[in-house]
Amino acid sequence: MCGVIGVLGNGPVIGEIVDGLLFLQHRGQDAAGAATYDGQNFRHHRGMGLVREVFDRVDFSHHKGRMGVGHVRYPTIGGGSVDDAQPFVVNSPFGIAMAHNGNLTNFKALKQELKDTCRRHVGSSCDVEVILNVFADELAHLTAGRAAAPDSPETLDAIFDAVRGVFARCKGSYSVVCVIAGVGMLAFRDPFGIKPLVYGHRAELGGNRWMVSSESCALISQGFRIDRDLKPGEAMLFRDGGAPVVKQVTEGKHHLCIFEFIYFARPDSEIDGISVYKARMRLGSALARRWKDHVKKKEIEIDTVIPVPDSSRPAAQQMAAKIQKPFREGLLKNRYIGRTFIMPGDANRKKGIRYKLSPVRLEIKGKSVLLVDDSIVRGTTSKAIIQMVRETGAREVHMASSCPPLRYPCVYGVDMSTRSEFIAKDRDVDGIRTAISADSLLYQEIGDMVAACRPPNEQGERRFCMACMDGQYPTGDITPEVLNEIEGERLAAGSGVQ
Repeated sequence: MCGVIGVLGNGPVIGEIVDGLLFLQHRGQDAAGAATYDGQNFRHHRGMGLVREVFDRVDFSHHKGRMGVGHVRYPTIGGGSVDDAQPFVVNSPFGIAMAHNGNLTNFKALKQELKDTCRRHVGSSCDVEVILNVFADELAHLTAGRAAAPDSPETLDAIFDAVRGVFARCKGSYSVVCVIAGVGMLAFRDPFGIKPLVYGHRAELGGNRWMVSSESCALISQGFRIDRDLKPGEAMLFRDGGAPVVKQVTEGKHHLCIFEFIYFARPDSEIDGISVYKARMRLGSALARRWKDHVKKKEIEIDTVIPVPDSSRPAAQQMAAKIQKPFREGLLKNRYIGRTFIMPGDANRKKGIRYKLSPVRLEIKGKSVLLVDDSIVRGTTSKAIIQMVRETGAREVHMASSCPPLRYPCVYGVDMSTRSEFIAKDRDVDGIRTAISADSLLYQEIGDMVAACRPPNEQGERRFCMACMDGQYPTGDITPEVLNEIEGERLAAGSGVQ
């Protein structure tokens, strides 16, 4: 899912970029990077590992730029290398540094087109290098032969037209932040709004300081006031001395990835006006309503509700309150182990469980426990946790998932791109229950999930991308042939589960 950030102000921005990336660390732990522009040159640093590891020995005195972008990487194909770490920089036209969150569904075709038609070389397997070169190619053609200054109205029009060209050529999901030398900081969100992007400001001497980020938590933590989320198909250009230039470049159709509320986003963030924390609480309430019918059919009696930390905690707390059972922290998380869902490779995920979670024997031994998790993807994590809880002495182990069964590949940037990864692909609920060794299993219903992720009493229809659950891909270009090609590339890269 990755995390992006961009900052423009009257003084150096590198500190706020790095601090912001720390607040986005949950979105990617594989690599990090930043690029700043000081009016003459780009200063660029990328590396493998966590944010603090990548920037621990960087001399920030060399990063004097007043605008810049940063990124944390979440790998969807293998572990990647530093060559795939963002941001990426091109020197023409003007000089552009770019970072993104998302996944192109026509990456391979565009990479070949750039080589054959545009004479542009893409040397990495990172989608943003393609987006950057498409944008640069569009902008180069639109500004060719013009003597207009970088900040002239003609150049600004060309920039928005270049974004329109990106929307026409780049298929899939992408929220983008980039710095254009001599012009300003540009942000845009794909026409379906699949990935989040929010902006805000902080008053300072000489004007406002602007920040764009994947999540609002990065802004709030540094004293920025939230203005709003970018709309699908919208672009914003931030420059010195005033409010951003805003343009609805193409018609937008809102299909935010619902997995942001299930798992990815921090609970203290708001996305498209929706509190992640409250959405997760509503997911717990919906599960509680279904649990009451579930226990009648199965004749189940539980003693305690235990969350699988961390993203399931609000749902578990609310569920426990609604079914009037004690909520207990029966699994303690090692804060120094990453999120196992976004670890590259199934072997790493299996190994990470034992390092990540420690059972609290006092809350488990001799009891019938209900484990509440945000989702069940491959089933390896759930099975390992249930086994751990049984070994700790639980009398019975039941499981409830805030998310409906996941059955279809995600092509928009979540690390589940092959059908073979899903435990639910060819099993009914009882088959999944048997596979993970649970005494009973309860899934969220799609309708309840959608209702929980909408603000209460909201007027109008709000749509989400939940293709991994219902097989409906909002971009309209995903055919069985495309799915087979993506799956083949994934398996060839050595990261698919076979």
